[in-house]
This record gives sequence, structure tokens and C-alpha cells, in this order.
Amino acid sequence: MTPATATRKVTVRCSSCGRMNRVDLNRLANGPKCGGCGTPLPLDRPLPATGADFDQTIGSAEVPVLVDFYADWCGPCHMMAPTLDALAADKKGQVLVLKVDTEKDPALATRFDIRGLPTVVAFKDGKESGRQVGVAQRPVLERLLGL
Repeated sequence: MTPATATRKVTVRCSSCGRMNRVDLNRLANGPKCGGCGTPLPLDRPLPATGADFDQTIGSAEVPVLVDFYADWCGPCHMMAPTLDALAADKKGQVLVLKVDTEKDPALATRFDIRGLPTVVAFKDGKESGRQVGVAQRPVLERLLGL
């Protein structure tokens, strides 16, 4: 297989019905939809993740994953959100960007020893490959992802 035709799949949860869906990123132009309810799966923006789906999503991703650990009350998290949104949109199909609300999922934040917000953690082949604590500019995030 050439790099252009190599498989690049991710497993993401449908925000409407909660079903886990395996998506072939090489076929994003077809507009992936949930296999259960038919809702579009928007991979051009950060997707919410929880302890219920985190391991499956990270472990099955065939592209680098960037996870934003944040809280709604965190001013710096709000400052960084547009950068993460733009990265997800611009690198759609090449990376997966997830968001974990540390207030709603404190066990996941504890598991990854999140001590400051925002913290972004990069994963490759299901394993942590780097992290950044505090607001980061896009070049920093791209380096974390190996882009």
C-alpha cells in the first residue's frame, strides 16, 4: 500500500445516540455518518471523549491523537480553543482531536496526572507521545503530533 492508500481509521462515539463508529479517514469526502442513527460524524472539530470511550478511541486510532484536557471555568482553556478548532479542521483526516472535560471526568484527569489546565496530550499508536501544560500555539501542538 502506498501512503495515500494506507488505512487510516478511528473509532468515535456518536454525539446523538452514543454508538461507537469505526470511520475510514480516507473516505471523509463521503461524509461519515453514525451506523446507528445516521447523524453526521464531524471529524473537523474536537470531539468530546469520556472514560467510557477513551481507551477504545485512543487504542484504535491509526492517526496521531491530540487530547485537550480542559474545564469550562478555565480562561486559558477558552483562549486555546480556537487554535484546537483550527488544527482539527485543517488536519482533518490526518489527526484526531479530542476534548476531555476534567470536571465531568475527574477519574480520567487523575489517571493522566493532569495538574494544570489546559493540558494537551499527544498519543501515537495508543501510547502517550508528548504533552504540553498551559496555552500552546499551533506550532507546539503540531510538533507534539509529529507533523
